Amino acid sequence: MKYHVKDLDLAPSGRLRMEWAEREMPVLRQIQARFEQEKPLKGVRVSACLHVTTETGNLMRTLQAGGADIVLVASNPLSTQDDVAAALVSYYEIPVYAIKGEDKQTYYEHLNAALDHQPHMTMDDGADLVSTLHAKRREVLGNVIGGTEETTTGVIRLRAMAKEGALEYPIIAVNDALTKHLFDNRYGTGQSTLDGIIRATNVLIAGKVFVVAGYGWCSRGIAMRAKGMGANVIVTEVDPLKALEAVMDGFRVMPMVEAAAVGDIFVTSTGDINVVDRHHFEVMKDGAIVCNSGHFNVELNLTALAELAGEPRVVRPFVKQYTMPDGRHINVLADGRLVNLGAAEGHPSAVMDMSFANQALSAEYMLKHAGDLEHTVYAVPEDIDADIARLKLQAMGIQIDVLTPEQQSYLDSWQHGT
Repeated sequence: MKYHVKDLDLAPSGRLRMEWAEREMPVLRQIQARFEQEKPLKGVRVSACLHVTTETGNLMRTLQAGGADIVLVASNPLSTQDDVAAALVSYYEIPVYAIKGEDKQTYYEHLNAALDHQPHMTMDDGADLVSTLHAKRREVLGNVIGGTEETTTGVIRLRAMAKEGALEYPIIAVNDALTKHLFDNRYGTGQSTLDGIIRATNVLIAGKVFVVAGYGWCSRGIAMRAKGMGANVIVTEVDPLKALEAVMDGFRVMPMVEAAAVGDIFVTSTGDINVVDRHHFEVMKDGAIVCNSGHFNVELNLTALAELAGEPRVVRPFVKQYTMPDGRHINVLADGRLVNLGAAEGHPSAVMDMSFANQALSAEYMLKHAGDLEHTVYAVPEDIDADIARLKLQAMGIQIDVLTPEQQSYLDSWQHGT
């Protein structure tokens, strides 16, 4: 077995942490038990490009239980938990190519190692694997029947590919499942982003002016959690409907250039480029903290910041301090990459339980139906979404009502009046 991880001696710690996470993932456990019996993915080669975390480790075990032949690589250079990577290699014999802090060259070497696996199915988080496959490894395309995509940024990129007719196989947008983005994006990103900021800086959130760029589901969660910890939250937006919603939710809304002058902490989560740009850095207060919770670090124009301030100094783990010509300090967390994974442990296992249940069941669905699907991006089937919600409620010991025949008849009919 070929692999590239930091240190196999870390494996015992990784296995213990995966077991801890598994306790909070009852839906995935139930799917894994069924997969062990039915082997729905038997003989299917899967190349997965995901954040290598304890929760991902349990997803890999579930796919393996279903009979899949898996290779796992990191979807972000800073998000890998090295002990989990080691545990997957040592205890579960899953080839992993991922090292926390790997440079760009190594990152793409790992992506190519995943494609060397000649996958029948891709499982991506951010679409780097899919875009590399289509741009540079097209000889691999003949084996691929379909794929899945985990995150908003990746879905945006894939839809752009599909619109241009460049996408060569069907992909299910796991991110768009209600049991994914309504929970993972909002509650997971909200909690884990604040966790990353606090671990990296140990600053008090209460009383700070906290600027959130964007008001999609991830940003909603970040704004909600920051407000809950006593921050004075400002939202910046380009979409008038989302901006209006932020206002109605009780947040101040203004352009980033105005927020830049008053903010203490800045978090981007938009999926776009240069959301915090040169002219924003130029007016920030001394001591401003800047970080990103979107998939790629391009949301912060760190090239422009380095041109303004020169080389930074590392003042704490995951904190680089840039000194402006006038003496102001700007602190960038986790190199502008996902702060919740770069400086913390990512989403809580309980929400990733639903996200990765969607991944496992979508892979099973894709294998059964790929021949009937066009080369475009599909939503997770509604019955899968509903089944995951039911399993989650059941695991939480929560019961809900069931429509009576009379109620169902009323909803299905137009003859009943008032």
